[in-house]
Amino acid sequence: MATTMATINFSLPPPMKQFIEEQVSAGQYGTASEFLRELVRDRQKRAAQEKLEQQLLEGINAGEQITVTPQWWEDFQSRLEQKYPYQEAPSTPAKERR
Repeated sequence: MATTMATINFSLPPPMKQFIEEQVSAGQYGTASEFLRELVRDRQKRAAQEKLEQQLLEGINAGEQITVTPQWWEDFQSRLEQKYPYQEAPSTPAKERR
């Protein structure tokens, strides 16, 4: 299934245009459009990462703050072990493992 592409026109100063052309000529990208699409994808990833970091910070700051001590970790582990008891994985006979 082919992706439909939209067209956008914009102006660049000559040094920027030359830089893009150099990237294409060096074989880094097949076309100027590929170069620009990669720049946009990178910026989209960075924006998503920034949003995630902001949400994590909001989550951290939203809850009740606690002091995590070795005793807290022991209690936490005990609660997890009670809630999710350890179970051995079923063994598989040698013939079935092949």
